[in-house]
Amino acid sequence: VQLVESGGALVQPGGSLRLSCAASGFTFSSYTMRWHRQAPGKERDFVASISGAGGSTNYADSMRDRFTISRDNAKNTVYLQMTSLKPEDTAVYYCSTQLGSRTYWGQGTQVTVST
Repeated sequence: VQLVESGGALVQPGGSLRLSCAASGFTFSSYTMRWHRQAPGKERDFVASISGAGGSTNYADSMRDRFTISRDNAKNTVYLQMTSLKPEDTAVYYCSTQLGSRTYWGQGTQVTVST
């Protein structure tokens, strides 16, 4: 199982960014995918999840109105569209999936929201 995030960048407050997570090594369309984030000195927090077929999504309350999770099963890729970014969104963003009892994580991608 391999998860590779990309798309992180330095962006100004109010800006938008789309993160991608390319997956391989498992039957992508069969598994829920999740995004988490970890700010410096803080715990890793849940951001959003999407079911295997993409029909069900879930979000952390604070991001529900600004972030959108989606997936393209033909490309084995999950996305996180982020809008109206705030400095407090600065974090390393990780995608993950759980196969059986094991959770797999990518290496993360850095998002920095700053002037």
